Amino acid sequence: MTAASLTADDVLTRAGRQAGITTSGALKIRDGSNVMYRLLGDVVARIGPEHTEEAAGRQVAVARWLASAGINVVTPVAGLAQPTVVGTRPVTWWERIPEHRSATPAELGAMLRQLHNLTPPATPVLADFDPLSGVDKRVAAATRLGEADQAWLVDRVRAVRDELAQLVAAMGRGVIHGDAWQGNIAVPDSSAPVLLDLEHVSLGSRDWDLIPLAVDYADFARLSDEDYHAFVGAYGGRDVIQAPHFRTFADAQELRWTAFTLAKAETDDDAAEQTRHRIACLRGEVPRPWTWDAF
Repeated sequence: MTAASLTADDVLTRAGRQAGITTSGALKIRDGSNVMYRLLGDVVARIGPEHTEEAAGRQVAVARWLASAGINVVTPVAGLAQPTVVGTRPVTWWERIPEHRSATPAELGAMLRQLHNLTPPATPVLADFDPLSGVDKRVAAATRLGEADQAWLVDRVRAVRDELAQLVAAMGRGVIHGDAWQGNIAVPDSSAPVLLDLEHVSLGSRDWDLIPLAVDYADFARLSDEDYHAFVGAYGGRDVIQAPHFRTFADAQELRWTAFTLAKAETDDDAAEQTRHRIACLRGEVPRPWTWDAF
């Protein structure tokens, strides 16, 4: 069996042998670009996509740095050289978080306030945040879009990227999470919230981390007034909706969410229909507040 033909289960088994971790009885808990398993002994294994060894190692290093800086963060298993690489796929090993729920908007705001107060580290070196990373490629690779929609998306991504370049050049930068929403903070019953999903931790305008919830509130009405104002208050009072650059940042976020379904649309009819709906919204053919199905 070649490395390229290995299933995620095969990769897990081989990685466990290399790392000295028992993988028998593993329970798959996520099956996507990253595949995750719960193992005996309160360990979670995370298998990354092919050729992402560097990114996997950076996530481990970021987790260790954040913990040293006082952030309550998901913990890499100690005593292992990480990642463990099988073929072209990296496997990282993490301590399992006890039974938990997702964060409230206020808990998210409080965690972001703590994160944004950090001084960027010398190591690990954090990349500059690109909110439209990969969006161009997904648009170009789309085969199920009509020509008019595809051409519009190409032009729209280019225009928003140009607007962002002018805005971001004049902004201060700090440590940001890069994918800040309630589901990326786990809140155990008897301990403090834990920051998860560190692959996008980077340097950029701190307002990027405020945008997803602000867009949920302003463009989708998915948050109540009470919850949104609790988020703003817990963060320290900054309401990014009032910022002059809000609309451009919001447009970038919504293009990211559209590109996500665009990739799935290649093999999923529901995702293809949802993508067409999202583009219609972005083109101004559907009035706000919008309703977008989750994928």
